Amino acid sequence: MSLEEHRKRIDEIDAELIRLLNERIRCALQIGSLKNRDNQEVYTPAREREVLERVQSLNKGPIQNESVQAIYREIMSASISLERDTRIAYLGPEGTFTHQAAKTRFGSSVEYVPEGAVADVFSAVQKRVADYGIVPIENSTEGSVNPTLDELTETPLKIYSEVCLPIEHHVLSRVALDDVRTVYSHPQVFGQCRHWLAREMPKASQVPTASTAVAAARASTEPASAAIAGKLAAEIHDLNVISEQIQDEPANATRFFVIGRTVGRRTGRDKTSVVFRVHHKVGALYDALGSFKLSGLNMTKIESRPSRRKAWEYWFFVDLEGHSEDDAVKETLAELEKHCLTLTVLGSYPSSADPVEDQQREKIE
Repeated sequence: MSLEEHRKRIDEIDAELIRLLNERIRCALQIGSLKNRDNQEVYTPAREREVLERVQSLNKGPIQNESVQAIYREIMSASISLERDTRIAYLGPEGTFTHQAAKTRFGSSVEYVPEGAVADVFSAVQKRVADYGIVPIENSTEGSVNPTLDELTETPLKIYSEVCLPIEHHVLSRVALDDVRTVYSHPQVFGQCRHWLAREMPKASQVPTASTAVAAARASTEPASAAIAGKLAAEIHDLNVISEQIQDEPANATRFFVIGRTVGRRTGRDKTSVVFRVHHKVGALYDALGSFKLSGLNMTKIESRPSRRKAWEYWFFVDLEGHSEDDAVKETLAELEKHCLTLTVLGSYPSSADPVEDQQREKIE
């Protein structure tokens, strides 16, 4: 076939793709009407997983599965936005890694609402200003995000989904690296890049900011300055990437929670997050954690946090494998509750792929 014949064939395929996409959207709108009638959630993480896994299993190449997932993410985003006006609150401002995680989960078609603090994201969802919120919960290098842990104990909102995002830090500026005298970023980011900064930018002053997006905004207006942030911030603030991937740990990732008002249905590969307090006596925590050993359920995380209600009283946050509707999880939580002053299920949600484990697996292979 000639070049023109190939192009004509592509035009024909495009016409068929558009017809099928609109047919798919019409089906989605009918589903949206049924959801609205029955007061169901417009976003369903379990169904999202089913669709993405199915279309990737159908893919025979040459297109890569990552591209298939990105395409279908946008198709589902367009469907959600047409089914119902959907607003996503996130820890802003625009261009933060939380913003990037939100777009990774919800695509480009929904409305995004930046909030100034984690508590504001929770408040927006609780007051129904937003349908869902997305907040950081932990970084593989710097650990947990305490404001998120605190808010989870204070509100009735539930963890609805999780996003694990590989975090790549870049130096953004309009001047050369050697000409940078001041570098802006979030304090956690400085911690994640401390060795590189000591080696490559020892004379540059490090000025902490509220977010990487604020850092990029300042670097875009101040001479001889730079920001450490993601590429989304570089695009938004028209900055050059003058040094890429400067994080000290190459397998650096942040986990985010999507928060909503309900618990999603089980998928067969889920996590459940709980928070509890134990009696103030010898062996109380040991007895409580024994519930997991007896059942054989795997805890993927445990974290303690001061309760802020009484001195030397702590909340214990635990993530475990399984859904709160699984019989094994129900039995374990019933046994755990016998040893607790309080026990709350924070949510059950599909377990997200772990980019840290994926990168380590690639190194081994």
